[in-house]
Amino acid sequence: MSRRNEVSAGILAFRRNRGVEVLLAHPGGPYWRKKDEGAWSIPKGTVISGDVLACAKREFNEETGLVAEGPLATLTPLRQKSGKLIHAFALEADFDIKVFSSNTFEMEWPPRSGKMQNFPEIDRIAYFDIATAKRKILPGQRPFIDELLKQLAESSSEQG
Repeated sequence: MSRRNEVSAGILAFRRNRGVEVLLAHPGGPYWRKKDEGAWSIPKGTVISGDVLACAKREFNEETGLVAEGPLATLTPLRQKSGKLIHAFALEADFDIKVFSSNTFEMEWPPRSGKMQNFPEIDRIAYFDIATAKRKILPGQRPFIDELLKQLAESSSEQG
């Protein structure tokens, strides 16, 4: 399947703790070990069936060990430079990230060694304030944070 046809779905969890903080995931494996700013992502994965919400919840659980429960707000899907389309949902949740656990993937490492090793799909998760999150997240996913803030501002002005 070409990247142009690839579809992913994920969850942007957030909490209100002296301002809004978002939960981001750092990819595991040797290629990402020393990358930080511009490398983090929302927990997400490839949509296999047509149900993007079910995929987002499943991938969030597989990559973090946490369960996405509660009302979810739909964010506008984003087309990445690669052509991949990402659907995202916002969830207000203050997770205990100390219980984090991720599924694993297998790859040949070191390259051309013939040795297969397992690595976590996600090696760590963290809540970040908005300014830090915008530096940490992959640039193509930054608009999810902007839309989340816009939706929160609109809902607070409707309530106030």
